[in-house]
Amino acid sequence: MKTKIQEIQNNSITKMTKKCFQMAVILLLSFTSIQAQDKKAKDLLNEVTAKIKSYDNIVIDFKYSLNNAKENINQDSKGNVTMKSNQYVLNFMGVTKIFDGQKTYTIVPEDEEVTVSKVNEKDDAAITPSKMLTFFNSGYKYNMDIVQNVKGRKIQYIKLAPTSAKDQRKEILLGIDVQTKHIYNLIETGKNGTKTTLTVNSFKTNQPLSKNQFTFVASKYPKYYINKLD
Repeated sequence: MKTKIQEIQNNSITKMTKKCFQMAVILLLSFTSIQAQDKKAKDLLNEVTAKIKSYDNIVIDFKYSLNNAKENINQDSKGNVTMKSNQYVLNFMGVTKIFDGQKTYTIVPEDEEVTVSKVNEKDDAAITPSKMLTFFNSGYKYNMDIVQNVKGRKIQYIKLAPTSAKDQRKEILLGIDVQTKHIYNLIETGKNGTKTTLTVNSFKTNQPLSKNQFTFVASKYPKYYINKLD
């Protein structure tokens, strides 16, 4: 029987993938079709988009924290993600996820296993390229929040509140570096008291990437069991 800690930890990689997509959405998409709840917030998001759309690719090193005071859980992990268009490579908690635009390859060295799955457009929980295009277009209210000074950097927060009562997230805080217009952090607070924070430690752009950066090469894993779900 799984403990509460195990259940929360087992969801960390899935949540991390979604957060990276959320960040990709914020970084790469136009917000012109969003119903603005706060013009200043919309203008800042548009500035972020205009800055980021000029980049060919983005490479981020991050820290991921999961905290729940009630359950006495404090977990910190580090990872990195490389994004280009709707493709990505995510390394987190010893697991590598590659999305080539059509299929996801989850590589688990500890089990010597690779799970291959197609994106299911009908799965409401799945983060798909089409859903990336509409992530912030509906379902959220947002407005400017506090400004913080973080080691000399002026971080402006935007608060996003889910409009659906079924959403288990109470709110999302998006921190933006006012000078660079880059994402600094993303904080989610759940209705159950769990708080997850993704903090960007390193933000690099237009890096030299291999032509196979987002391609799964089976020959690299000769002893691995390939588990094809579709």
